[in-house]
Amino acid sequence: MKGYKKLGRNSAHRKSMLRNLVTDLFREGRITTTDMRAKEAGRQAEKLITIAKKGDLHARRQCLEYLFDEDVVTKLFDEIAPGYENRNGGYTRILKLGPRQGDNAEVVYLELV
Repeated sequence: MKGYKKLGRNSAHRKSMLRNLVTDLFREGRITTTDMRAKEAGRQAEKLITIAKKGDLHARRQCLEYLFDEDVVTKLFDEIAPGYENRNGGYTRILKLGPRQGDNAEVVYLELV
């Protein structure tokens, strides 16, 4: 069994799309996307928050490697990660919104708890 979904894209496009989704999630706190994309982006976001909870320089550089925006990394370390200090995972939540008009794809909110 694979550890991830391909999402109909090649590896570079998929990685770039997930990086964009996670960067926007940390910037906005909540994003609207399809169900499968939300599940994959949520996995990556959980990993980054766990890394950010360490709070050291190496952790910051690991997050800078993945996220596109330096301001978002600062927000992750200063605001988001300290809020989850006593929580061992489950930092994101998926709320279903229903099918999309054009192609009937399941649309969801992906948000930070």
